[in-house]
Amino acid sequence: MKAPLNLVRSSLGGAGSLDPLPAAEYAQSMELPDLKDDPHLKLVRPLVEAYQAFWLTDNRHIRSLKLTPAQFDVIATLGDTEGMTCSELSARTLVTKGTLTGVLDRLVAKGFIRREPVDSDRRRIRVQLTEKGDGVFRKTYAAHIAFLKPFFERALSPEEVEDARTLLLRLRDSFKQGPA
Repeated sequence: MKAPLNLVRSSLGGAGSLDPLPAAEYAQSMELPDLKDDPHLKLVRPLVEAYQAFWLTDNRHIRSLKLTPAQFDVIATLGDTEGMTCSELSARTLVTKGTLTGVLDRLVAKGFIRREPVDSDRRRIRVQLTEKGDGVFRKTYAAHIAFLKPFFERALSPEEVEDARTLLLRLRDSFKQGPA
């Protein structure tokens, strides 16, 4: 049996250092199941390792283009569009709502985007790439796609790409639904 929760808690600074959930108290008296052969859990580590390897490689290249990953995400999302509202941009990027305003402020300061009120509703703001921002999009997006493509081509055939995409989206959706 693995260490009981109270031993884990005490190693983190004492029993009072965590607010235990009622389920944790219940689990304290239970034996942990033997999960070493669970086929679903065998996927967790490779999934996390693949994400970490991608994230490190992706971020390193984006930073070599003199952008942060969040700035690149916004520029790539706005590229080849007439712009979008902040709420649309938030929904289409991986940038959290709390971070988006600061990212947009820095992109305005660099001259890459502009914010304009939406004519039909002046409370809403449309974000668009400037001419300079469009140039950055054209240069960095193409360079980043060219950089990433060989990693995918080396690992997956075109048919496997579609299968992997389908499976990853299904897994994402399952986590978005929450526990059963």
